[in-house]
Amino acid sequence: MKRFLPHVTVACIIERDGKFLLVRELIDGQERLNQPAGHLEADESLQQAAVRETLEETGWDIELTGVVGVDVYKAPANSETYVRTTFIGKAIKHRPTFTLDDGIIGPQWLTRDQVAASLDTLRSPMVLGVIDDYLAGRRFALEVVATDG
Repeated sequence: MKRFLPHVTVACIIERDGKFLLVRELIDGQERLNQPAGHLEADESLQQAAVRETLEETGWDIELTGVVGVDVYKAPANSETYVRTTFIGKAIKHRPTFTLDDGIIGPQWLTRDQVAASLDTLRSPMVLGVIDDYLAGRRFALEVVATDG
């Protein structure tokens, strides 16, 4: 029997002045919008991954303040399953000269309505879904996610 190996990923909701920090990225030659997000690496906590990915994709240092939730998503494009923990973060400092990851065009601050108007370019339905969850008050203490075994 083939072993099921979902991808473990993290993302961050970062709101400032009614706008959300998103990432413009190239996926298979197409521009997409996503929260700062990426895969968990070996010997890294989910929190460390969220902070690292946000810096690597946006040039922003952040402080994690909570959790929106955990979502499971099966991508129609590749049939891969992703288990994504979405954290809430606060923008602390921007490093405009930070070298962003390959494929990243750059960060962009957008309102919820601007994100909704860009449905055809969202990386997945989770992008708008977790913003709506956050705006509806779905927020948990950061401690709900353990930092070690």
